[in-house]
Amino acid sequence: MTDFNHGVADNLRIIAGLLQAQRASPIQPRAYYNAADSLEQLAVDVRKILQQGGIKSLSDLPSIDDDIAQSVYEYVATGQMTTRQTLQASRDPVALFQAMPAVGKTLAKRIHDTLQVDSLEALESATCENQLCRVAGLGPKRQQAIEAWLATQLDDYQAQQHGIEEPAIDLLIKIDAEYRQKAGAGKLTLITPKRFNPERKAWLPVLHSRHHHWYFTALYSNTARAHKLKQVYDWVLIYCYNAQQQQTVHTLVTETHGALTGRRVVRGKEAECLEYYDRQHQCRL
Repeated sequence: MTDFNHGVADNLRIIAGLLQAQRASPIQPRAYYNAADSLEQLAVDVRKILQQGGIKSLSDLPSIDDDIAQSVYEYVATGQMTTRQTLQASRDPVALFQAMPAVGKTLAKRIHDTLQVDSLEALESATCENQLCRVAGLGPKRQQAIEAWLATQLDDYQAQQHGIEEPAIDLLIKIDAEYRQKAGAGKLTLITPKRFNPERKAWLPVLHSRHHHWYFTALYSNTARAHKLKQVYDWVLIYCYNAQQQQTVHTLVTETHGALTGRRVVRGKEAECLEYYDRQHQCRL
């Protein structure tokens, strides 16, 4: 076993643990644990295997399926695994802020608790309103570094969205319906969110679902805005990633005005949702 292979295996086990904590299908965490064991038994550095045979050479290894091979490839190329980030983000938004320059876990939690933000976009809005000065221990230089980093990251993210495959509207609406039905029936694992949960109760249902080459994690929106508007149990966040480890996040809500009133819509894609519902109506005629 090489040190690098051990590092890859550690990440796979973290993913497995996150899946177990959220009680995904037992098959999923078991697959990641088996893949981690398989990589640690290799005498050859996984990077060399990739160089010689490409990503197919990974999926040809014992216990390594195509999705896990993509995660390993991504780790070799970038040092990160989107799958791990997606699962951590759905469980703990503080993890998002630890990627910022000179921000450790303690400061990330302080930013989260003080500003009541749970996404990079929300944090950017707070910086535009000069709210960073409210965070104890966050001096002017750190504030400037965070603002510059956010600008770069969000610009890059928006640029990357062009050309990235996204799930079809009908699939997103299907996942939303599956989540809300199972959550309402008490059929989903409840996790304990750190925000807006002073009693530390396990109340937030989480769904892990896979359709074709898409993997989804869905959960109610535990955000400051959702709580303020009393829409926690209406707004649903769906984290999606495909076989290329490209990630998108979508919010589904019940529309309150216009032609889509009363319908479930994907925020930012209202026109596509209207077309979808029109097609559904035509099919029933």
